[in-house]
Amino acid sequence: MIPTPMYFPEQDNHDIILNESDIDILRIHSLETFGTHDGPGIRMIVFVQGCQFRCLYCQNPDSIDIHGGTLVTIDELVSKALKQKAYFGKEGGVTVSGGEPLLQRAKLIHFFDRLHENGIKTCLDSNGRVLDDYTKDLLDRTDLLLLDVKHINPEWHKKLTSLSNTTTLKIAEHRESTGKPMWLRYVFVPGYTDQEEYLHEWTQHFSEYKTVERVEIIPFHQLGRHKWELLKMEYALADTSSPTTEALENAKAIFSKYLNNVVIK
Repeated sequence: MIPTPMYFPEQDNHDIILNESDIDILRIHSLETFGTHDGPGIRMIVFVQGCQFRCLYCQNPDSIDIHGGTLVTIDELVSKALKQKAYFGKEGGVTVSGGEPLLQRAKLIHFFDRLHENGIKTCLDSNGRVLDDYTKDLLDRTDLLLLDVKHINPEWHKKLTSLSNTTTLKIAEHRESTGKPMWLRYVFVPGYTDQEEYLHEWTQHFSEYKTVERVEIIPFHQLGRHKWELLKMEYALADTSSPTTEALENAKAIFSKYLNNVVIK
């Protein structure tokens, strides 16, 4: 029997702690300069702190705790982005990833406004946990949405993350209604997200979408395992191998029947 992931206790008051207090300050996990894996071109990646999902394959379990991370002013982040702006070119810019950025959505509205004022493109990498007016306002300011749809089947999604995929799919629907571009991301985990019937269902769900510019299949790997061990948390996927090239190519072929520009990361 596959366990339900509850390796870190669910945390209350996340909105008060992360979204509503100190509107000019973000709680972040880390920063990456000259990133090339989270959106187009060269980007500054802001990894924010705090997440409600409990993904079995989380690469940064140290980013889950809503009380962790470092407090950084939006002024400081904008200043750092401006210093790198010359390297962004036409496609690059700033990506906010996580953790889960939508837990600080009100603050990110302000951050994205500041970036746009300075001619810097914005990208949001999200698991789609929260959909409210703040989220919609933030998405209006998001040039590109990277949406992680971890499983199409609600039961399997909960086995993977401890939460439902309902809101994630509603955010995809809302993004489609705005006509603004998004990329879809899918982590391919042997034994968890490799079932062919659900690969077809996942892709068919989005087959009529006009805003999906790219689909990224991300192979599972064990590179984050050491962080679990340092945090003394049980890693449920310790015996799970990375997917084979054949399995990845088969998934790509299925996705490509319904969607364009499918790539294996």
